[in-house]
Amino acid sequence: MKIEDIGKQIVDSAFMVHRELGPGLLESAYEQCLAFELNRRGLQVERQKQLPLIYQGMKIDAGYRLDLLVESQVVIEVKAVERFEPIHEAQLISYLKLSGLNLGFLINFNTRLIKDGIRRLVHKLPQTT
Repeated sequence: MKIEDIGKQIVDSAFMVHRELGPGLLESAYEQCLAFELNRRGLQVERQKQLPLIYQGMKIDAGYRLDLLVESQVVIEVKAVERFEPIHEAQLISYLKLSGLNLGFLINFNTRLIKDGIRRLVHKLPQTT
């Protein structure tokens, strides 16, 4: 599946989960429901995927975990906060750098309208030949 098709499924799934649950729950509830919805659509999802930190060739287990990794290509960071802060985007960009992946979604379910709680971030565009 193409990465853009995965992205469309992620956004549509976030809308479904938010429509069903609304705002006000814990991040872990939204994470689990979003993973379920993506799986239901036939996408492979890993929850709380460990992300090692490599510093000068040394692998360090610093406890970083991706909320969701979809089809081994797209990172989703789930939030249930009043509003996005710059640190949330910085966190997702760091996860993209550490994982070597290009596309991530920051999804805040604690919004009245879910469209206001979705941010698509690209770290580096893959080179084409």
